Amino acid sequence: MLRNKRVLLGVTGGIAAYKSAELVRALVKREASVKVVMTKSATEFLTPLTLQTLSGNPVYTELFTLVREADIAHVSLAEEAEIAVVAPATANCIGKLASGIADDLLGAVLMATKAPVLVCPAMNTGMYQNRIVQENMEKLGRHGFAFLEPASGELACKSVGVGRLPEIEDIVEEMETLLTPKDLSGCRILVTAGPTRERLDPVRFITNPSSGKMGYALARMARRRGAEVTLVSGPSALAPPRGVRIVSVTSAMEMHDAVTERFADADVVIKAAAVADYRPAEPSGSKIKKGKETLMLRLERNPDIIAALGKKKGGKILVGFAMETEDLLARARRKMKDKNMDLIVANDLSRAGAGFEGDTNIITLIDRDGGLQELPLMDKKDAADRILDRIRAYVRT
Repeated sequence: MLRNKRVLLGVTGGIAAYKSAELVRALVKREASVKVVMTKSATEFLTPLTLQTLSGNPVYTELFTLVREADIAHVSLAEEAEIAVVAPATANCIGKLASGIADDLLGAVLMATKAPVLVCPAMNTGMYQNRIVQENMEKLGRHGFAFLEPASGELACKSVGVGRLPEIEDIVEEMETLLTPKDLSGCRILVTAGPTRERLDPVRFITNPSSGKMGYALARMARRRGAEVTLVSGPSALAPPRGVRIVSVTSAMEMHDAVTERFADADVVIKAAAVADYRPAEPSGSKIKKGKETLMLRLERNPDIIAALGKKKGGKILVGFAMETEDLLARARRKMKDKNMDLIVANDLSRAGAGFEGDTNIITLIDRDGGLQELPLMDKKDAADRILDRIRAYVRT
């Protein structure tokens, strides 16, 4: 989403200014074209040369500067930008913007630009919670400025509280969200992700290698596109996507209950979780000790969540996954029909780059109308977008 985008980064005079170098690196890594405007105070914390070196573009600090012959900086930079981000944004910067004061280059650019503006406050907790600062942010919000809530933790002043610059990945994610068309706005999407764990005893369980990456990518991309997203996740080491309601579960029964409870409020259900088909019939309350050479376990079926949803889905859109090692398309079509799905995402686990744990996937989309779309190897976020494209077509029909 940021590739080839013209990004304007505003840096103001707070101790968190040093993190703007990390932000420039992250944006350049995503192949964005970054131009930086620094306030005079910001140059007390970080040199323009640092950001110029990282961005590969001149850094602008003076209001009365020509970008090109006869091009005034604040006008040229404002018109070129496709998105602007202020990180860090001090209380002083926020207050001047809210009052329409443009007495430095950054203020003038932000007043002149028609691009979306993301403001990332970073300051002492007391300053951030000051009612005047809060009112200034509320006012800017009413005028279309987007804000990213500061993180909590230890601050430079040694106090602990809200006021830290958000994580770089969170800033980038919010920028990509602002740039993404909201073609799923108003749609309520329920996504399941990750594995389930079925206890044998207090220290052992049955599970599978699912990392949750595909389901988390679907939740993240759906939120970017404006959907209201609930993610029911089995155990996963992944960070929860921003702006997504998270429901954490462990076992298949817990996932069944969580999905069933929320099914009525969803327009679309995407079952990307790798749910265990069986669970121990009689899990032990204490650790099973070593004994005989063999150990017999009796397993019983877990409920088939998607089949149960298919029986009562009505006008809802139901999407499932089929992960197979043979007869992929035939089995996927049969599963879609038997469980009354609208779309099924088929994975061939025998192919390199597809399946569990990796960052990529190779998928085939099969829909209820007989359509089939084979997609090449791609990042799971890109695959999620392609799945959502197909879902969008059904939501609109």
